Amino acid sequence: MALATVQLLPWHGRHLAVRRAGTGPSIVFIHGMAGSLTTWDPVFEGLAKNHDVIAVDLPGHGESSRLRGDYSLGSLAAAVRDVLDELEVTTATVVGHSLGGGIAMQFMYQFPERCERLILVSAGGLGREVTPMLRALTIPGAGLALAGGAHLQGQRHLAAAGRVVRPLARRVWNDLPYMLRQMSTLDDPETRRSFLATINAVIDVGGQGINATERLHLAAGLPTLIVWGDKDRMIPISHGRAAAEAVPHSRFEPIAGAGHYPHEDNPDLFASLVADFMATTDPRT
Repeated sequence: MALATVQLLPWHGRHLAVRRAGTGPSIVFIHGMAGSLTTWDPVFEGLAKNHDVIAVDLPGHGESSRLRGDYSLGSLAAAVRDVLDELEVTTATVVGHSLGGGIAMQFMYQFPERCERLILVSAGGLGREVTPMLRALTIPGAGLALAGGAHLQGQRHLAAAGRVVRPLARRVWNDLPYMLRQMSTLDDPETRRSFLATINAVIDVGGQGINATERLHLAAGLPTLIVWGDKDRMIPISHGRAAAEAVPHSRFEPIAGAGHYPHEDNPDLFASLVADFMATTDPRT
């Protein structure tokens, strides 16, 4: 069965891209940095059998409009709210991966009446530590390095060579294929500018600049699921464990062998965890 078509929703004179399918309790999925709604494709159809599934392209990402403006967590959380308003969805379970996890927590803070449950997937914003590669992208001149890397990714012969060595690269760093995939999207200057603006809003040369741990008590009473790959080298799994301890009655589910993208590394297990969480918890009202 083909995936649902991506829609372009009007948004302040621009547009935001979403994919929506299914009926039932609403779930909105928020991707990570330099990602797009396609990261949820491996779990989209399965969850849409019993849920109203909405995957969003954040501003400046995927098929959504590029803009030169505010890429703070608050602004991005408001964009997700605007998507739900346009789709006439009053409340939803909010799922966020990596940067999207930080946005999901911000959504919970800003719009608590709209958030039925919270699912954090290898989430950012829960501690200072982050891979040195992302910290390096905050250094002046990083845009030039990104442009060169994206250009090389776009060369056909190099791309073909990359596919050959990808299995070996995955053994060295399990998330490298995903990183290369996302780098290839940064060949466009406007997309690259959006990506750098997003990075600089949440990361500095010392690590993550946003830390939500002191506000996790606000999730008390909100059904919360935290999923993490136990081989994540982008953001340490210890952040997830600490967050689970800080949120009473939350669930922490490490996925063995998965890296920073557990929903892509093990989509069947991830989808089953989400479906079980939805079926066994009552939405916060």
